[in-house]
Amino acid sequence: MLTDTVKSIKFKSKPTNLALVEKFIDDLKSEFNIGDDAYGNILISLTEAANNAIIHGNKSDESKEVEVIYGLDDRGKNLTVIMKDEGPGFDYNHLPDPTEEENLEKTSGRGVFLIMQLADMVVFSDNGATVEMQFKI
Repeated sequence: MLTDTVKSIKFKSKPTNLALVEKFIDDLKSEFNIGDDAYGNILISLTEAANNAIIHGNKSDESKEVEVIYGLDDRGKNLTVIMKDEGPGFDYNHLPDPTEEENLEKTSGRGVFLIMQLADMVVFSDNGATVEMQFKI
């Protein structure tokens, strides 16, 4: 459960806005005194989620936005980040396994796998257009 210190940011669906996400994550590290291990997991997870939201969810349509909502739990031990796009979602239960031999040479298809490995909790909703990630900090 998030505390009432929940904050949010929004940005247009432009691939160049991934730089904003990276700065946002650096700001989170400072704001919440996040250690290096957790920082690395958060950095990769959120940039993958933002990239998916921009490219796959919103189809790089600059009239659409990605919203990021974040906050700490009431004990200050878990950072929750919710990322929403304006797309139709996707079937997150039936994604190709990037570790299977036929997928090893593919240049895409690893984002959700990485997020699932690096976040301490991941919940998809809105048919996959919203992903909630929790990280122990």
